[in-house]
Amino acid sequence: MAAVAEITSEAAVAANNNSDTSTNKNDNNNNLDSETSPKSESEFTVQKLVDMFTKLNPLAKEFFPSSYNKSNPNQFHLNNFPVPIKQSANDNFPKKRRNDFNQGRRRMNGRAYRAQREDSIKRTVYVSDIDQHVTEERLAGLFSGCGQVVDCRICGDPHSVLRFAFVEFAVEQGARAALNLGGTMLGYYPVRVLPSKTAILPVNPTFLPQSEDEREMCTRTVYCTNIDKKISQVEVKNFFESICGEVTRLRLLGDHVHSTRIAFVEFAMAESAIAALNCSGMIMGSQPVRVSPSKTP
Repeated sequence: MAAVAEITSEAAVAANNNSDTSTNKNDNNNNLDSETSPKSESEFTVQKLVDMFTKLNPLAKEFFPSSYNKSNPNQFHLNNFPVPIKQSANDNFPKKRRNDFNQGRRRMNGRAYRAQREDSIKRTVYVSDIDQHVTEERLAGLFSGCGQVVDCRICGDPHSVLRFAFVEFAVEQGARAALNLGGTMLGYYPVRVLPSKTAILPVNPTFLPQSEDEREMCTRTVYCTNIDKKISQVEVKNFFESICGEVTRLRLLGDHVHSTRIAFVEFAMAESAIAALNCSGMIMGSQPVRVSPSKTP
């Protein structure tokens, strides 16, 4: 900055000298216009300053701040400075959200799903104390006199030798009429019928049996849940074969999310699958296993 100060002072001295010279000339020449001389002096001074500043070296050390790092000479490169963002004329107006329609559609789908689920719960009854030998077809036949049965799901109860089920009707009146069947003997035990608090989770139709052979396989297959993760597939097979009969196929499934696993166990005989339903509640490893008839082969 010292160089700039020196140059500026020199320019000021030169301007003063020129001013004195022009004043003497104006005194000697009374015919010149008094306004013309200051204008020419100003133009001369500005031009001289321009000539002086154009000769300055922008890379001189006086022009760099104290924070300048000599080891990184490219830190003041033009590419290191942010490029100003051009603002379009539309930036002054609020941007319209493009997914408003999709969000509204998702909200409507959620409401429709909840409404459909609530309607399904009203059309479903909870049945408990079901004999192990009672099939879903027989249970659905008991309630068919109350109305059209659209789904029937029997589940194993780990806390009892008996089982429970959910029966869904086509209309709500059928579920109300089914409540009157509480205490009816089905097998060796009277069943209890109560309004259901949950709906039946639908099964993917592609997983259901598509042929007579697959339906026959379903009668020989059970669905097991709440299996201890420490139990291997061989141990699960030995468990059922020691109690129920020969196992022809077994699939053990699990993931890192759930603390337990599930299994599909297919027996050589349908009687073995019926006997396996009595294993619901037995301890396998450290967990009581739940056994239900399988809807899929």
